[in-house]
Amino acid sequence: MSLRTRRFRDEHSDVDTGPLNDILFILLMFFLMISTLANPNVIKMSVPRAKSDTKQKQSVVVSVDKNKQIYVGSKKIIPDSLESILRKYINEGDSVKPAVVINADSVTQWGEVVRVMKVARKLGATTSATVSGQD
Repeated sequence: MSLRTRRFRDEHSDVDTGPLNDILFILLMFFLMISTLANPNVIKMSVPRAKSDTKQKQSVVVSVDKNKQIYVGSKKIIPDSLESILRKYINEGDSVKPAVVINADSVTQWGEVVRVMKVARKLGATTSATVSGQD
């Protein structure tokens, strides 16, 4: 009795991973979407509340346009009187540090913005500047 062993040609059996890639991609997208929708405030904590007598200083908005005209709020002022007008809004003795927000036109000379910043910081306020205008 002669048993012949079958000889397979040099065939390699490959696993098609195309559908596996599709499933992994779908799972990845699912977990990314779920993680962005998850609420980070899952742990409930009792946070102490402040009383209503807490003092909060309002921001003073100073605007500088392209013609070097300065506005405090919506009121146009003379550039030489900037310090005296800001002094009315900023009391040096306050425990809360006030903020001066400077809005400047995109073509405004930076020297004007820096001058307003120096005056505000001299009076003890923090400053931040934003530039607006046409692109």
